Amino acid sequence: MRVLVLAKEGEQSGSPTPPTAEAMAEFQKFNEELVKAGVVLGSGRLYPSSQGRRVRFDGKKRTVIDGPFAETKELVGGYWLWQVRSFDEALEWLKRAPFDGGVFEVRQILEFEGM
Repeated sequence: MRVLVLAKEGEQSGSPTPPTAEAMAEFQKFNEELVKAGVVLGSGRLYPSSQGRRVRFDGKKRTVIDGPFAETKELVGGYWLWQVRSFDEALEWLKRAPFDGGVFEVRQILEFEGM
């Protein structure tokens, strides 16, 4: 099964703050474990919402909305795409992550046969 792990961030309208060298080394070690285990299919950190756009669909009308966006507690700041045997396995991997704070959402990817 494939899951998307979404890193939620609070206020993200400014420039992203780079992690310390120590925090980055811990994260790199954890990420290497994921790669060795064949779990990671993709990952990335997103630019702040101030650089993002939303497209609202209303019938035939399309409206582009510039960031930053007001709902800061619901913003996604980064992601992993993982291949795991079960949802529980994904949760076990995530619980091992070396983060001191933050909220992460794990969602199974809906897959259709033949796609």
